[in-house]
Order: sequence, then C-alpha cells, then structure tokens
Amino acid sequence: MSNVITHSLFTDFDINLFKSGKHYKLYEKLGAHLIEVDGVKGVYFAVWAPTAQSVSVVGDFNYWTQGEHLLQVRWDSSGIWEGFIPNLEKGALYKYKIQSNIDGVVTEKADPFSLYCQKPPHTASVIWDLDYNWNDNKWMDSRQESNGLDKPYSVYEVHLGSWKRNAHDNSFLSYVQLAEDLVAYVKETGFTHVEFMPVMEYPYDPSWGYQLVGYFAPTSRFGKPQDFMFLVDKLHQAGIGVILDWVPSHFPDDAHGLGFFDGSHLYEHPDRRKGYHPDWKSLVFNYGRNEVRAFLISNAVFWLSQYHADGLRVDAVASMLYLDYSRNDGEWEPNIYGGRENLETISFLKEFNEVIYANFDGVQTIAEESTSFPMVSRPTFTGGLGFGMKWMMGWMHDTLKYFQKDTIYRKYHQNDLTFSMTYAFTENFMLPFSHDEVVYGKQSIANKMPGDEWQKFANLRLLYGYMFTHPGTKLLFMGSEFGQTDEWNFEKSLDWHLLQYDFHKGIKQTITDLNQLYKSSPALYEKQFSGDGFEWINYSDHQNAVLSYIRKGNNESQNLIVVCNFTPVVRENYRIGIPQKGKLKEIFNTDSSQYGGSGVTNSGLLAIESSPYDGRDYSIELILPPLSVTVYSIA
Repeated sequence: MSNVITHSLFTDFDINLFKSGKHYKLYEKLGAHLIEVDGVKGVYFAVWAPTAQSVSVVGDFNYWTQGEHLLQVRWDSSGIWEGFIPNLEKGALYKYKIQSNIDGVVTEKADPFSLYCQKPPHTASVIWDLDYNWNDNKWMDSRQESNGLDKPYSVYEVHLGSWKRNAHDNSFLSYVQLAEDLVAYVKETGFTHVEFMPVMEYPYDPSWGYQLVGYFAPTSRFGKPQDFMFLVDKLHQAGIGVILDWVPSHFPDDAHGLGFFDGSHLYEHPDRRKGYHPDWKSLVFNYGRNEVRAFLISNAVFWLSQYHADGLRVDAVASMLYLDYSRNDGEWEPNIYGGRENLETISFLKEFNEVIYANFDGVQTIAEESTSFPMVSRPTFTGGLGFGMKWMMGWMHDTLKYFQKDTIYRKYHQNDLTFSMTYAFTENFMLPFSHDEVVYGKQSIANKMPGDEWQKFANLRLLYGYMFTHPGTKLLFMGSEFGQTDEWNFEKSLDWHLLQYDFHKGIKQTITDLNQLYKSSPALYEKQFSGDGFEWINYSDHQNAVLSYIRKGNNESQNLIVVCNFTPVVRENYRIGIPQKGKLKEIFNTDSSQYGGSGVTNSGLLAIESSPYDGRDYSIELILPPLSVTVYSIA
C-alpha cells in the first residue's frame, strides 16, 4: 500500500479559479475524498502547500512514517500536492507531513479540509464522507418565506457543551440526544431559530469554539458529522432555523493547525501588525491572498450547502475592519489612503456576502460588529458590506446600564433608552443578549436586575417585554429565558433545577408568550427595520419613567400600542394619546399573575376618548402595572 497513484480532481478551470480566489467549492477538490480509480477504491488527497519541498500522507495505515506515501506537486504553480492511495478506507487517521523549502522546517498538520477530526486532545484528521439522507425538504423549499427580513426572527443562542449534560457523569449530550431534548425545548419556548456557538472542530474547551482548527468538521465532542446533520435535520423538521457562528477573523497557532502551515505564513498575514491578534493571542487570515479568500468563502458555502445551515453569524467583524483594533500607536500601519480601515477585509466581506446571497435563497448573514462602521447591513451595490443584519451592541449596553440602576434613579437616565431610536434604522439591527453578557464577572442577566427578589424578576420580565416590542430581531443566550442566576459556566449544565420555582417558571412562560406575540403580530416584524414601523407616543415622561409607542405593520388595523412602566409604582389613570377612534384591548402584560407578577391589568375593551393628548386627537386612561410592559391591540 506504499504506492501513490497519479490522479487529480482538478481541471485547468479549477486551478484558474483557485489562483484568482474565485473557487467557492474548494471542499470538492481539496482534502481527502473516498473515490474509485480504475476499479480500485481508495482515497484521493490534495493539499495546498506552495512552499513545501515534499508532502507525505502519514497515518495509522503506515505507522505515521514520513516518505512512504509521498504526494506529487502539480506542474501549474498552484502549490497543490495530490495523489491517490488505493485501498485506504473510511475511518483511517491521517495528517500531512510537510518538508518546507524554508530552512528545512518540517511540520505535521491536520488536513485543513478534513470532514472529521479525532476527539480532542487528539489531533489527527479522519477519512470520512458526508453521505446522509435529508428529510427537511419541506423546510428548505419554503425557507425563503420564513427566514426573511420581514419575518419574526427570535434566536436562541446555544453552547452545545453546556446547554444540558448527562446528569450521572457530567458528560456531553451527543448530537443525537440534543436532537431530541433541544429540539423539543426550542419548539416549546417558541424561538424561530437556534444559533450554535462554533461547532467547527476546536482544540481548547475554554475558547468556547472560537479558536478553530477544523473549519470543515463539526466537533467530534458530540458525535460524527452525520449526527450533526441529524440535529439540523430535526430542527428543520420542527420548523426551526439554524444559524452557525462562523469565525473568519482569527485562528490559533496550535502545531497541527493552519498556522505556519508549510513552513511559511500561508494562511496568516506575514506582517505581524496584520497577522496577529493581541487580544486572543491568535493568528489573523491574510484577506489579500486569493487562495485564502477562496478557502474562507468555500467554508461558508460548505456549511450552508452540505449542512443546510440557514445563516451565518460572523464573529468579531470589528476586529477585522480596523487595522488599529486593540493596537497602540506604532503597532499598526495605515492603509494606502492613510486611514485605519482594513481595505482587504472590506473587500473580502463584500465578496463573501455577494457569494452567499447570490447562491442561497432564504439565508441570512449576521455581523457581530460593535462600532459605528457605516452600512454594515446594506447591499454592496450601494456601498455597504452586504450583511443581512448587524448586532445592535449600543442598544444592548445602554439598555443593561439603565436596567441595572435602582428604579428611583431611572427618571434621570431615560435617554439611555430613547437614544436607540436616533439610529435604530440605520442598519438592520438584531437585539442581542448574548453569552458575552453573562461571563467574566458581568453576572447573569437576572442578577443584573436591582431590587428584592420580586423586583428582580419583574424587572427581568420588563426587560424582555421591552426587547420584544423594540424594533429589530431578537437573540437571547441559553439560560436567560428562565432566569439563570449564576454566570454561565461552559464546564457544566445550565441550572435546570431552577424551573421548580415559580419566578423562574414565570420567566420561561414570559419568553414563551413573547415569542408567540412576536410571531403572531405583523406589527412587530413586518417593518422591524424601518422607521415606518415605529412611532413614539411619549418618550419624555421621565418623571414617571414611562415610555409609550406604536408598532406598525403593513395593515394599520394590526398596529399595537406599547406602554412601559420602569418603576415599581402602579400608575392609575395614566393617559396616553391615541391616533384613532375605537377601543383598546390588552393582549399582553408582563405583570400577569401567571408570570409571577402582581396581576394588575386592564380588562375588557377600553374606550378611546375624543380628548386630545400627546399631540393626538384621541386618548385613553390606563392602569400601568408596576415594572411592566403592556401591549394593546386597537379594535
């Protein structure tokens, strides 16, 4: 079995596309592929290593012996080494042993295009295939209708290693177990999508998956590639979309990873001012290198096509956009125009989004971008970066800062809440309460709330009611939906035992009903990214710490009135202006007794009076429950 047969899956056109950075399905050519050549089954290998003097495939089939299975370099200066090894079977372990032309450096690397990896801390690649019979045709065929920007989009962010664990030994749930427990839970609570923190193979658990080595392999911690497909399949069959965290911003320098791959700076930028990330002590891709761009965009296409993902949330976009990100003076070099923007990254992100939206119906790309960089979620043909959505980090910070204040002081800080409306429609914003807000001493969302136990949970219900009635899509990190009190710990399960207590059950029911309200109310989603979908009734009543506004959809008769009372004081006979005649009906109230509230409510149909108020011809008097959001339909 020591012979390597000359064979190639590449055409001249493939090579031209690869060199120009326009080959977006490299996973079909590079990597290890189970094929048959002249009636003999085996594996075709191809790896990009332009600085290599020689490349050997080493593995358990040849006792990891260098030189026994030497690949052949292509003649076209592509830097690709390839060859067919007969009689090699699925499940075999392998790596590439690379002898560099630079100073005789030798590296031993996992396959960048490996479909499956050994379970960490082991580091070998595994020969595998992607054979799977999907049963999600109904979802895929209609996805465009349920995954659009004018549809309800409520995301449950999940870390697979700590959502729930096996109680007897604290071991991980498998993808197959999650396909039963997680799918049922997400369906019960009413979220429209799940977002998985990175599932691509990563060596170090405390990185939470954000330091990748196996870009094309779902982590083997929870099972095989087909098991992850099964989980996605089951979510789709339940009508739940799947968003994957995608990390094109940086990668670790582990010996078996992408760093210094063939003895040269192949994937990372050779200039350390652009190729090293000081915050995460990791390497940064060379976005100006055509082959690297093709690698990354192929990877995005891979997860959307081969694993039926419905969207990609792109991590750390801000760190990619700015040359001076987390760098001091002298540690970065301006671009050719003297600015701080990384022009190569901007070009790459635009190309990435153009490829995704041109090739996949009904998907979304979502940018985690925390600065005021303009037009992140605007089309590239108008000068934007082309993302579908952007995280509204300013709203998140201002809102949590406001809610952490004792209620007696909130009247002095109403601007923390109202300021978001000055820029809410400059982007297609997603409102995130993510994992980053419940770690590193920041406390859980529940424990950020002030007051005694009753007020803490009333404030939490108020926070979520405000979030779901504010323009924009929604994202909530796991555990926050039932009021997890401890900070998130990636090494253990969420505190599911809390659901035996009424306040926690009340938070979960609040989220369930808010998801239902969001999905059943066109006024909350049809114009969620447009100023036409929102109108203030009164934003200046800071003395009472009350906000009131209208949410609007395409049909005026479906508009909703929202009133938020940010103090624990019941406001009786509280008058607000109404734009039309008719009656109001309270359809949602975070102070409902079923949620653990005090049960103050406006029952029945409430007559709108022909009495001008708040600059409108009509008005109505309401009872505002303590620390509450109340929502009304107009009859």
